[in-house]
Amino acid sequence: MEKMSKNRDMKVEKVAEIVERLKGAESVTLVSYSGLTVEQDTNLRRACRENDVDYCVLKNRLVKLALQQVGVEGLDDLLNGPNAFVFSKKDPVSGPKAVAQFIEKNKLESLKITGGIFENKAADEKKMLKLSKMPGKDELMATLVGCLMSPVSALVAVLGEIAEKKEAA
Repeated sequence: MEKMSKNRDMKVEKVAEIVERLKGAESVTLVSYSGLTVEQDTNLRRACRENDVDYCVLKNRLVKLALQQVGVEGLDDLLNGPNAFVFSKKDPVSGPKAVAQFIEKNKLESLKITGGIFENKAADEKKMLKLSKMPGKDELMATLVGCLMSPVSALVAVLGEIAEKKEAA
């Protein structure tokens, strides 16, 4: 009886951990990895770490329980078979982008984005693939800074030319 209680306690604890991960994530990408080699899985984990996203394999049954606790519905059909979960902590597009780029770079058919969670709602494969093609927060900030700096740079260049002409005259 004690062993069963201990096992149940471990499961309750694991579900609580998954709930915390879900609450702290900007998005979660659900990935089917059937047929992936150990080397490919290791490389995918590395690619995820480099993009500051968490890649982990979790029991589908425990994820279903965690999803119920956070109020996300509509993923039950996807939670069967070998699945991995990619938790994007800082940027909702970083997880889907990391996985999609890895799939494209390695030309993998054994790895597939099947859905996920975006804005605390279930998202289908199509939506997650769209997210993977969007620029991340860092890219958007760089573009914004570039746009803001462009007119200033042009003004500085014009003022420099005027000053040069005045000196030459």
